[in-house]
Amino acid sequence: MSQLTDESVVEVLDRVTFDKDGLLPAIIQEESTRDVLMLGYMDREALRRTLTQGRVTFWSRSRQEYWRKGDTSGNIQLVRGAALDCDDDTLLVTVEQHGPACHTGAHACFDVDPLEPMIGGIDE
Repeated sequence: MSQLTDESVVEVLDRVTFDKDGLLPAIIQEESTRDVLMLGYMDREALRRTLTQGRVTFWSRSRQEYWRKGDTSGNIQLVRGAALDCDDDTLLVTVEQHGPACHTGAHACFDVDPLEPMIGGIDE
């Protein structure tokens, strides 16, 4: 990933397709293990902060405020890469995770309630 300039950050922000509430789903993935750690939401400003400050910033839908992962828990996420999907409506952020990612203390938010779906095959 090449370093973004102020101009290229604006180009990225203008290209993103935010939902009707002005939000973009952001999947957070651990760089070293490739584990999917969590899903959060970013508005335009949270995305700008994430891309320019090196720390993951989200928009809290429940509290209606910005929050930077780890500011209260110490479990920070340092940005190591970012990519938009093919429709420019979902973001993948690769991070160096320090401590657990989930507020429950689990390594990843998806470790808390694993499901056992039926394994399907190809219909003949």
